[in-house]
Amino acid sequence: MVSWPPVYDDSYMPPSGSPYWFRELETMDPKEREKLIVEKLRAQMQWAYERSSFYRRKWDEAGVKPDRIRTLEDFQDVPFVTKDEIRKDQAENPPFGSYLCIDPEEVLRIHGTSGTTGRPTAFAIGKGDWHRIANAHARIMWGAGIRPSDTIFIGSFFSLYMGSWGALVGGERLGAKCFPFGAGVPGQTLMGLSWMKEIKPTAFYGTPSYALYIAEVAKENGFDCRKDFRFRIMFFSGEPGAGIPSTKRLIEETFGCKCIDMGSTAEMTPWMTNGECEERRGMHLWNDVVYTELVDPKTMRVVPYGCEGVPVYTHLERTSQPMIRFWSGDLSMWTDEPCPCGRTYPRLPRGIYGRVDDMLVIRGENVYPSAIEEVLRATEGFGGEFRIIVSREKALDELRVQVEYSSEIQKAAEREPAILDRFEKEVASKIKAKVGLRPVLELMPPGTLERTQFKARRVIDRRKLFD
Repeated sequence: MVSWPPVYDDSYMPPSGSPYWFRELETMDPKEREKLIVEKLRAQMQWAYERSSFYRRKWDEAGVKPDRIRTLEDFQDVPFVTKDEIRKDQAENPPFGSYLCIDPEEVLRIHGTSGTTGRPTAFAIGKGDWHRIANAHARIMWGAGIRPSDTIFIGSFFSLYMGSWGALVGGERLGAKCFPFGAGVPGQTLMGLSWMKEIKPTAFYGTPSYALYIAEVAKENGFDCRKDFRFRIMFFSGEPGAGIPSTKRLIEETFGCKCIDMGSTAEMTPWMTNGECEERRGMHLWNDVVYTELVDPKTMRVVPYGCEGVPVYTHLERTSQPMIRFWSGDLSMWTDEPCPCGRTYPRLPRGIYGRVDDMLVIRGENVYPSAIEEVLRATEGFGGEFRIIVSREKALDELRVQVEYSSEIQKAAEREPAILDRFEKEVASKIKAKVGLRPVLELMPPGTLERTQFKARRVIDRRKLFD
């Protein structure tokens, strides 16, 4: 039986030159790892059953008992937990809900959601959990290639948002120099460029949209992203961009770095347990920390490797607010094909590329916003920003895409106006080939559309106005 919850030694560091934090765990035979996962699942469930009326009631109603979970197949009978459920439970049992499994006096940190899509959710994190989060993130950041010799520029909001804090605590545990610069204050990006040129950080954390915004501001102000900043690794979460091949390639070419995709959900912190290694072949699922299943949204059963499904997450080391079979609502595809790094975890080779509720069904076609982004970022002459607008005209859905063209296209079009027509036809043709639907394109001059220092909001569905 594994010791639970696990205790980590903060003095531990991997052997010099090792690509692994814990070689044995990361390269373990998957069948042996399954046995370890089942042990941790049983211990995690027993903890929650004994201390949480939320889980005890839910599992009793479903006829589920922790000691009856003997295989991962058995675990599929455990009911899901949804965002709406935990919001409702916190409303009825404020402030942290009846799924808090430690005494409130043991809570070390409080984070939460902004509440933009519903009631805010409070995340109560105990001291032991915060320590385990730090160790998990350090381990996964090591797998991404970050080392104690690195300086990490954290360019994201320091607020309720968990991403920045996770990157900070992981970097500190790993022994790197951390520069928690933040984001969001007017003029902060321009000031950040001067700091980056002066300090020369070797690693960056933020959202892909913000990294591309930094590149635009740098170009406008005479900075060279490769020569002036010297980033070696840039790692991201918060939105799909770093998992989109053309966006990943653009970031790597712009900054001369490795672009690493990471991230699951704030509820599942340590969120880095979806995280790429240096090989950048898609996010590994670090299943001995957070167990992840990919589930068919229709049958509600785990899908085979090579298929698409919704990631369902389960904490394996959480004492404060454990999420057990948390339904993320995201969409991905997984594989168990070997990774050149030697780790034997399943992978999400295309990252998280959408959400069940964000997928647009237009005239019978399933349209993912990330697919349109992939086309645009791979098209020469694209100006860096776009919007997707779906409307309903005379009972027919219409896909309208506002696309900025580059300053180079703008200058060339002053001499030869037909260039814009050719660019429009090329983009429309590529989008139709990718999503099966010809869009109505609206070309926009460079800099027209709003940029963001956080998560980009690029989809506007106006059909709801007519429902």
